[in-house]
Amino acid sequence: MTVDCLFCAVVAGDVEVHRVYEDDAVVAFLDHRPLFPGHVLVVPRRHVETLTDLAPEEVGPYFRQVQRITGAVERGMAARGSFVAENNRVSQSVPHLHVHVVPRNPRDGLRGFFWPRGRYADAAEAAATAARVRDALEPDPG
Repeated sequence: MTVDCLFCAVVAGDVEVHRVYEDDAVVAFLDHRPLFPGHVLVVPRRHVETLTDLAPEEVGPYFRQVQRITGAVERGMAARGSFVAENNRVSQSVPHLHVHVVPRNPRDGLRGFFWPRGRYADAAEAAATAARVRDALEPDPG
């Protein structure tokens, strides 16, 4: 637990939330300002700020529960689909890793998550960009 971390306080039970699931790896609860009813946040119990801070052995258990909760949100809210999102640092309102699971339906009016999209100038620029990301990959620990 980190002092002054809202989600660590939630995990510890010091902040009242509407929990929908918890186990040794995660706590999932309703967002207090939902985009739609059934908007759930899934946080790891251990304090980490971003996805890149999550230990490799924690990724599978964490995202297995995100997957399960996504299905439950869709079924429980009779949603046709979902929006699953996570920010790293920029636009991260609480500096504790959390995934948003938002029920979605056609024509539900959700706007604002999808910023203006562009295009690469040409195939060479796209290839150079792919190479930059590829070259930055660290060795797979698994």
